[in-house]
Amino acid sequence: MLQTVFQFLDYGDEIIISVRKDDEINLNADYVRVDMDEDLVVKAAKMLQQKLQQPRGADIQVNKRLPIGGGLGGGSSDAATTLVALNKLWDVGLSEVELAEMGLILGADVPVFVYGCAAWAEGVGERLTPVSLPDGWFIVIYPGFSVSTEQIFASTYLTRNTAAITIRDFLAGAGRNDCESVACMLHPEIENVLRWLDKKAEGARMTGTGSCVFSVFHTKQEAQAVLLELPQDWQGFVAHGKNTSPLLDRLAQSPGMFSSR
Repeated sequence: MLQTVFQFLDYGDEIIISVRKDDEINLNADYVRVDMDEDLVVKAAKMLQQKLQQPRGADIQVNKRLPIGGGLGGGSSDAATTLVALNKLWDVGLSEVELAEMGLILGADVPVFVYGCAAWAEGVGERLTPVSLPDGWFIVIYPGFSVSTEQIFASTYLTRNTAAITIRDFLAGAGRNDCESVACMLHPEIENVLRWLDKKAEGARMTGTGSCVFSVFHTKQEAQAVLLELPQDWQGFVAHGKNTSPLLDRLAQSPGMFSSR
């Protein structure tokens, strides 16, 4: 059984959607795709399209900011945003629960982005319990390469008998990322990033299955000061931790933000 925690950042990909009168789903993205039909955004749109009584399509533009294969949930959040946005734009009328169930078919991390609340997750990641986490300032470092989640979980070196903990245990500081040692073995540069960041701030950790590494600071200034020292071969950014996703915040501020331009 997987145990993990999700918290959101005020930094992510940008998705722009325009509704079409026909049933075409067109994706314009600034990243390389092996096959457009295998893209999670396209899959999400076509899955929701099957719920329509009358054909409708969409032009979807994805401006990528989060690194692919960095363990930050960029693909999952893009798919969830597509489901939530098109559910409104196409007036499909599905509930959050129904959208989350569809999202789970696309990936284990998609439901939490549909609900948009920080959560403790169990099972394969679909059993969610809302939590309230400190809203610190994160520095996130990308070492310049992707890590395959499938490769990490398939590794014979991955610890699979770690004792389960409770939410209270986690909030008190218990727990570890069992994927970290495997990722470092396969990609030693991740270990270099962890060591470097640990000298700048206590508690440097890897995100999910990697490859990104992060640490939390009390102030934005502290995090930005470390970012300025980042070695040239690495990339990074500073973001604010949030207990609700930017998508939910935008919807709350502007319920009509989705429009069929």
